[in-house]
Amino acid sequence: MRTAFQRDRDRIIHCKAFRRLKHKTQVFVAPLGDHYVTRLTHTLEVSQIARSITRALNLNEDLTEAIALGHDLGHTPFGHAGEEVLNEISPLGFRHNEQSLRVVDFLEKGGQGLNLTHEVREGILKHSKSMVEILGDEWETLSTLEGQVCKVADIAAYINHDIDDALRAGVIDEDDLRGSAISVLGRSRSERINTIICDIVDWSWAARGEGLTEKNIRPIIGMSPRVNNAMNTLREFLFERVYHSSIVEVEASKAKRVVYRLYEYFSRHEEKLPEDYASRDEPLPRRVVDYVAGMTDQYALQAAREAGLT
Repeated sequence: MRTAFQRDRDRIIHCKAFRRLKHKTQVFVAPLGDHYVTRLTHTLEVSQIARSITRALNLNEDLTEAIALGHDLGHTPFGHAGEEVLNEISPLGFRHNEQSLRVVDFLEKGGQGLNLTHEVREGILKHSKSMVEILGDEWETLSTLEGQVCKVADIAAYINHDIDDALRAGVIDEDDLRGSAISVLGRSRSERINTIICDIVDWSWAARGEGLTEKNIRPIIGMSPRVNNAMNTLREFLFERVYHSSIVEVEASKAKRVVYRLYEYFSRHEEKLPEDYASRDEPLPRRVVDYVAGMTDQYALQAAREAGLT
């Protein structure tokens, strides 16, 4: 018999939004190479890292996997570039983690949603970190250890695969990487991920419930200050040298124009929305955001061409 969390995992894997992740950008917009990370491969890497930590700590792997697989379902086309546009232009604002929850609660299965458990829904909603320091004072914690694992696994995944993509694209070279962080974590991606996983497991060993003699001790997922500082250093490096590099910014600006024009177009031409969006009894901005946010990169470009927007 399947557990509730196994059921949640299976429902997420078989939903439409999950399948669309394979054609959504992570950082580099519509790259020509076959090996750049997509939103789907990112999701699978998060799941892999999170499950490794969860298994070592004897936590619930099914819950961890369900959260990891569902955490990015609400991402827009063109990665965070699309998210920024919708947040700026829509009167409702936009955050991809909130949209991910909306996807599983309402948009899937023709408005019925996936009927997921509270624990998975919380993990999806609270995985986002903005620019706060990893495990710092402003770091929002979660009620489940599995949700905490997924939140830190998300960062471990994107820091390392975004470095690889930046090297592949020629935005940086290996000599650019911050020496202090590399000396702690390792030079290759596999070395860095192994270091992070082992450190989190060692630092969070109390999560197994062993050796706790006081009932008021609440185990949490964490990592050593040394590894935490190295991860924060690499993330700062990515924002400085990769996410705001000229190569990424040029492509992101093109993507932002597409998303902006699509939002404006469907806001003026409600009759052009697909029937399941046009017929819903919700404000037009809500329906337009749902439709545009659900597009893949290529579908957004195609829709813009068909509407004469490019």
